[in-house]
Amino acid sequence: MADATWVLFDIGGVLEVVDDDTWQEQWWQRWSDRAGLARAEVDARVDAADLPRIDVTSGRAEEFWSGLASALELDPDQLEAMRADFWDEYCGTGNTELIEYARSLRGRARTAILSNSADGAREEEERRFGLSEIFDPICYSHEQGVNKPEPPAYLRALERLGAASDEVFFIDDHAEAIAGAAAVGIRGVRHRDNAETIAAIEDFLSGGVPATGQDAGIRG
Repeated sequence: MADATWVLFDIGGVLEVVDDDTWQEQWWQRWSDRAGLARAEVDARVDAADLPRIDVTSGRAEEFWSGLASALELDPDQLEAMRADFWDEYCGTGNTELIEYARSLRGRARTAILSNSADGAREEEERRFGLSEIFDPICYSHEQGVNKPEPPAYLRALERLGAASDEVFFIDDHAEAIAGAAAVGIRGVRHRDNAETIAAIEDFLSGGVPATGQDAGIRG
């Protein structure tokens, strides 16, 4: 094992417990109902508003939210409630066991984060979970300008870590993100439960070669 050893975590679905497959759709439908609009009408208004992408662009969150409020004809109180509801759903609840395990790695490995994100995630997740106490650096897509599983997302993270790909083990709950890491030489495991993920990290830290993952073929 190389001297500089890193464990690189995703946030949503890994360090945070969220339903990545449904929460966004449920959130949009909930606010369509509150705005008194059919979902198709909401989609059409949002498309026409040409809102900035805040998952790969930093500094445009206010423009996004004000544009969304105009498109849906929300008053300031409704917009504030909508934003608060978004961040509650986005952040979910902390995966306390895995966060504390990451904390326990201090002295054995360095820990960092690579996460697709919306502008504002750093502040909201820090306020809730204090991630910067454990993970450094925290690489957000809206700050890096590229999402996983695009290769530049991982290469920019490696640059910030000052690490070679074989010095890093990556954890994500999506197979395509693990495959994207593999494309640049980073080993990883798809997170399904804490016990399996912790065992895979321990195997990596001990110098073992993890078994091949059935979804992405890249646990080894």
